[in-house]
Amino acid sequence: MARDEDRLARARQEPIVGGLPDVPGIVAAIQLTPGLGTHLRGLADELLVHDYPGATINRAEREMIATAVSAANDCFFCMDSHGAHANALLERLGLEDLSPVIDELKLGSATGLGPKMRALVAIARIVRGDARELTDADVAAATAAGATDADVQLAVLIAAGFSMYNRMVEGFRARTAPSVDVYRARAGEIADHGYGMPPVATATS
Repeated sequence: MARDEDRLARARQEPIVGGLPDVPGIVAAIQLTPGLGTHLRGLADELLVHDYPGATINRAEREMIATAVSAANDCFFCMDSHGAHANALLERLGLEDLSPVIDELKLGSATGLGPKMRALVAIARIVRGDARELTDADVAAATAAGATDADVQLAVLIAAGFSMYNRMVEGFRARTAPSVDVYRARAGEIADHGYGMPPVATATS
């Protein structure tokens, strides 16, 4: 499994900011105030779930971009939870054969994806680092590979939004699981209902 030793090391870390709810990952921020919960979940739905006019990338592909951004930011909670969400969505689409691509994304690769998604992942990785390094040529490469303007917009928005989520998790040093297995049940809920509905049991996303 991708990055196991680093994941275990991160899981041993305790929160460094006091007064947090005793819950993992971004849920620590979500539960700080009712307003944060509403808006952080709502933003996730807008970026990853709801229809986006003109976009051609599906929900699983949007989750893959979120996974790639989170991996580039070394945020294991977001990387592993959104990787699990992508896998759950791929299963529903009958595309389980693409599952190995999730581990590739966690390792900084995207070779198992088609040209359009590779170009969009590349855009997202640039934006999460230094957005001003994104060039006309990067955007042109994506459109030449079949991406619409809306697809490129989503890649930029997901990169920006998830860099924010990642920094909340890592700035708090919020609790992170030592195994990807804990995200599977919640991934099914997300695949079926999106992010607006709070988890039925223990929160993992």
